[in-house]
Amino acid sequence: MTYSFSPATSKLGVSLSGGIATLAIDNPSKHNALDLEMWQAFPGLMAALGRDPEVRVVVVRGAGGESFASGADIGEFSTLRADAEGGRRYEAVNEAAFWAVAHCAKPVIAMIRGFCLGGGFGLALSCDLRVASESAVFGIPAARLGIGYPPGAMRLVTAAVGAPAAKDLFFTARRIDAREAARLGVVQRVVPDGQLEDTVLALAEAIAGNAPLTIRAAKAAIDRAVGVAHPDVDPVALADRCFDSLDAAEGRNAFLEKRQPVFTGR
Repeated sequence: MTYSFSPATSKLGVSLSGGIATLAIDNPSKHNALDLEMWQAFPGLMAALGRDPEVRVVVVRGAGGESFASGADIGEFSTLRADAEGGRRYEAVNEAAFWAVAHCAKPVIAMIRGFCLGGGFGLALSCDLRVASESAVFGIPAARLGIGYPPGAMRLVTAAVGAPAAKDLFFTARRIDAREAARLGVVQRVVPDGQLEDTVLALAEAIAGNAPLTIRAAKAAIDRAVGVAHPDVDPVALADRCFDSLDAAEGRNAFLEKRQPVFTGR
């Protein structure tokens, strides 16, 4: 089904099925490059998905089957990012999109095939988990374009892969394949191209079947531990809420009755 929240751009599409919301980056003629309008749509969209009780997991993918996202639309560099002032404005929008994904109240999985470069790479690293096909290609070409990344975006990259790997990728601007991406901690799983969608669906379904309040509390605590937590989210309060929830009682009863629990997020 089509999700009821309509993004401010036709180049982002959202569908919902079985508690799994799929957000498709839909600009295949440019290998799913992201323009300013697309970046601007992320905060409202991710907030809406985070609030929706029907959504248990969000999957971010590229449309067209060839690329996740090839980065920011380079056609806007000579206009919107032509000087420091324009660059700061653009990067503020870019960074807000990254944080909106990182701070989504629901788990976010990046499903990656083909190009995952520049801003597309940053978007993937803002997700909680990343699964790549064997054909995926990763890189951050900023040093070859002469552009700077804001500290907030750098913090998300560093939290995901660690400082040495982040410096390697930024300093060299080299491209890496999926296997090296897994070695560096960029992705958690690499699968054959033909198995990518089924693997991500199985992962999303496994997460969606677990207690959403527990997952929310765990995400907040882990984000706090690595320095990328939302300043207004209290992991202790979220953990306390789990113990007072109907889901906690359901989990105990299901264990004693030797059946699968049915969690409602309450």
